[in-house]
Amino acid sequence: MLSFISAGESHGEGIVAILEGMVAGLKVDASYINEDLKRRQGGYGRSVRMKMEKDTAHILAGMHHKVTTGSPIALMVKNNVRTIEKLPAITSPRPGHADLAGMLKYGIKDARTILERSSARETVARVAVGSICKKFLEDFGVFGFFHVVNIGGVEANTGDLSLKELEKKSSRSALWCADPEAEKCMREKIDTAAARGDTLGGVGELVMTNVVAGVGTFTSWRKRLDARIAEALMSIPSVKGVEIGIGFRGAHLAGSLFHDPVYYSKKEGFHRSSNNAGGIEGGMSNGEVITVRLMAKPIPTLTQGLDSVNVVTKETTQAHNERHDTVVLGACGVIAQAMLSFVLADAYLEKFGGDSLHETKMNFLHYCESIQRF
Repeated sequence: MLSFISAGESHGEGIVAILEGMVAGLKVDASYINEDLKRRQGGYGRSVRMKMEKDTAHILAGMHHKVTTGSPIALMVKNNVRTIEKLPAITSPRPGHADLAGMLKYGIKDARTILERSSARETVARVAVGSICKKFLEDFGVFGFFHVVNIGGVEANTGDLSLKELEKKSSRSALWCADPEAEKCMREKIDTAAARGDTLGGVGELVMTNVVAGVGTFTSWRKRLDARIAEALMSIPSVKGVEIGIGFRGAHLAGSLFHDPVYYSKKEGFHRSSNNAGGIEGGMSNGEVITVRLMAKPIPTLTQGLDSVNVVTKETTQAHNERHDTVVLGACGVIAQAMLSFVLADAYLEKFGGDSLHETKMNFLHYCESIQRF
């Protein structure tokens, strides 16, 4: 099984990640990883730190001639801003962050110790690891993308677009939004929020195509695919909600309208006329497109800090203000795609096994043939 761990602080030397369990024989160039790291830093409404940092992955171990060896893969993304020892102590925790709960948990009255690790800067490790997993999935024909559905209450109208059109149009947008008119309104909302020192949240959707049926399982609650996806996405800072398929939007539907009828033809095999389940039933992929929505809350660091309490004097004060974005939904989508790729790569390796990419592929092809003969 795949696993990874990260280490590092927001203003320390850098962020380190170790990915264990990846098969040997996968070709991965650092430039492929760096492209995803660049996407994480992009988007309209980001803070000035994104211009200060030029994230580059340094592969320290686990590859030879740009090919995985089967050993743990170690990567490091160095910080350009390395001022952790010079930064002042913070005694006024920021509402919405890990500050106060972390200070109470560890008995530390300086929130700097907490926020340096709880910072979303840690997600560079997830993107680097997820990029390798994404490359692995591409060898099995699995591809995905992310697009923005809503920012600050402005809803994108994309219901009439095909997946190909949706991906193409959203990839050209600074907000990852496939609706140009909605994007214009979103930009105006972002500018207005930034001018008053405020922030915005929103909803985005992940799409993964060509995921073979039968990945995941119903036999153990820990191994259900939808549960694993929800756990991975909810672990991302700012994410406060996850939907599989139409999720909460289907709450008002009767079962006869919610569930996806099954059909069969020699050309398509087993298929559905709709995909309300989002490609997952009973904890397993069902062969349809996997769709997952996430809600990212407004960033809780505000220029005009919210009311807080100085933990030393116990007096009411304003929360500490750090550099912050106005909206991070686009970047959150890059991170989410990385985490979803990790979950699916783990599920594929669990299902098809193998120590080398060749062995895993042979097992995969044999399984696909058995489905076609079913």
